Amino acid sequence: MEIRTGVIKIMDRLRSESRPRVAIGIVGPHDLVEQIMMIGADLPAAADWRLVGAPHAEEHETYDKFLRIADSIDAVLFTGPLQHDLARQAGELPVPATFVPMSGAGLYAGLLRGVLSHGVDPSRVSIDSLPAADVDEAYGEIGVSTAGVHLSEYDRPESARGFTAFHEQLYRQGETTAALTTIRSVANKLTAAGVPVLRLLPTSHTLRLALDTAALLGTGSRLEDAQIAIVVVELAASAKPSYSGPGNYWQQELKLSLHRSLLADARLMGATVVPRDENSYVVTTTVGALGQATDGFRVAPFMDRIHSDAGVAVEVGIGLGSTARDADANAVAAAEKARNAGAAAAYLVGGDGTVLSLPVRRRKRQESEPVVATKAAKLLDRLVDSLDDGDTLVVDAEIVADVLSVSPRSARRVLQSLAEEGLAWPMPPVKGTQAGRPRQPYRLVRS
Repeated sequence: MEIRTGVIKIMDRLRSESRPRVAIGIVGPHDLVEQIMMIGADLPAAADWRLVGAPHAEEHETYDKFLRIADSIDAVLFTGPLQHDLARQAGELPVPATFVPMSGAGLYAGLLRGVLSHGVDPSRVSIDSLPAADVDEAYGEIGVSTAGVHLSEYDRPESARGFTAFHEQLYRQGETTAALTTIRSVANKLTAAGVPVLRLLPTSHTLRLALDTAALLGTGSRLEDAQIAIVVVELAASAKPSYSGPGNYWQQELKLSLHRSLLADARLMGATVVPRDENSYVVTTTVGALGQATDGFRVAPFMDRIHSDAGVAVEVGIGLGSTARDADANAVAAAEKARNAGAAAAYLVGGDGTVLSLPVRRRKRQESEPVVATKAAKLLDRLVDSLDDGDTLVVDAEIVADVLSVSPRSARRVLQSLAEEGLAWPMPPVKGTQAGRPRQPYRLVRS
């Protein structure tokens, strides 16, 4: 992952020297608010912002503490997703909001502290809040198995209410040697119950990045009417057709699908979408609207929806600038960075070339909503399995009739139904050597 250094330089193009400093509210537990304000005061960008602390003693006070400072700040930084979600549930957030992300970075320090100071066995612990992928990555790097590690991921405030019981039950059953939690109130309750507990805290690097993001949001909210953001969305090399032209019906269908997906998200941010060339589009919006659509410049725009709707990968480059010319040039440069990274993330380039990497949003499937294969999807699987060359995935009615043991007429209906559900793309008809209906091939789309 590209290190996001010098993010604050982006704001040099977003404000003039005559403008007052950006006011950032810091809302969360007292110890984290104090730590963030101390870090912020020591950063080179401290002259560009004013930090306003609003610490709380209990999570239920989050929104009230925020409201007390809301009129005096340009953006708010919550110390974690729990505080952010509690505030959003309680009422409207009148200023741009972001939060310190939970990640496995603080897990290393927590485990080391537990081993050295408390005799904790890192292979037998319970952990809350962190994403499973981050825990697996952290344990993989230190060479410890996760077979005896128990995890309860954060998923909205409702999930956090069960963290205390989750940890305590495992400890009482002898399954764990300690609990690792990111939430101060959970740590306090476990301590009172006699459960060994370690509080996982974000690293200083994570806090600095969160402050930079909040500053960018605050500055953007002031100048969002003047500050232009241009996004270039281009099909990844693996998704581009082998040839272009008006007769390539699969390409035309793919362009329409891509356009529809972009419009669905663009309407939410009041953006315009226009074709750039055969394989790309340009989205024009403002910094403020883009900040909201990317969860405070923490996740990539468009990429998850396009992959879900069209089943293809795209390269996304975002450019900021005080003029459309500057923003467009930076967007093209950002798109090139996304191309070099294999479309694994979106990239944002500021006025002076400073770069941000925005990861693709993780979509979480609820356990209560299992995936059920449709009839069309099952037919697709049968057809794909029957092909000798699994990379070609091109069939016609004759092939389908032979595989499914149906009449050619029924086979054509099958292909039409697959196309209607986005599981097949019609290709240009092929004229046969004999008179009659041209052969209509379809390219199957893997789910």
